[in-house]
Amino acid sequence: MNKLLLHPAVKPCLFLLCLLPFAGLVYGAFTDGLGANPAEYLIRAGGDWTLRFLCIVLAVTPLRVMFKLSALARLRRMLGLFVYFYVVFHLLSYSGFDMGFDVADIAKDIAKRPFILVGFSAFVLLTPLAATSFNRAIKALGAKRWQRLHKLVYVIAGLGLLHFFWMRAGKHNFNEVFVYAAIIVVLLAWRVWYFLSKKRFRSTPVAGMQLSK
Repeated sequence: MNKLLLHPAVKPCLFLLCLLPFAGLVYGAFTDGLGANPAEYLIRAGGDWTLRFLCIVLAVTPLRVMFKLSALARLRRMLGLFVYFYVVFHLLSYSGFDMGFDVADIAKDIAKRPFILVGFSAFVLLTPLAATSFNRAIKALGAKRWQRLHKLVYVIAGLGLLHFFWMRAGKHNFNEVFVYAAIIVVLLAWRVWYFLSKKRFRSTPVAGMQLSK
């Protein structure tokens, strides 16, 4: 499986696969296939795909570790950039269709409605992650600083989930919220368990020596 994931065609294929939801939305917009309220459909779809790709990104490390698929790591950066791609699409759809790109009205709406403030905060935090998802940025920051910065993804996941929860609260429709919440909680809980198990393993004496030394 690792050999397959290292094939040169994997990245271009993944890129096209990640673009399929966007292509479907564009096609639907031009063929009147987005229902009675296309603007709302596009705004919601952008948010949904942002959360989905965020879950996919968070799933990369558990899958890599559990199934020993080290080659998955080379795909994580692209998947992370698609999280940003869809959140920008979500923000632009809201700014254009709901607010007519009126910056003053957008600023007032962000300040007035907590769920939009939370969503916008997630976008702001995602921006430096996207901007530093390149080799030059990693070298400039240093590996440790880069890793610390990219741990913001856990905060972003929480903010994205809260944004989605508040948005659905108006219609008392929480089914999808619970699904995303369960996925994110499981993925974050696995990280806590893995960190603690590694720490415990390193501190266990083996043949009179500490593995942590």
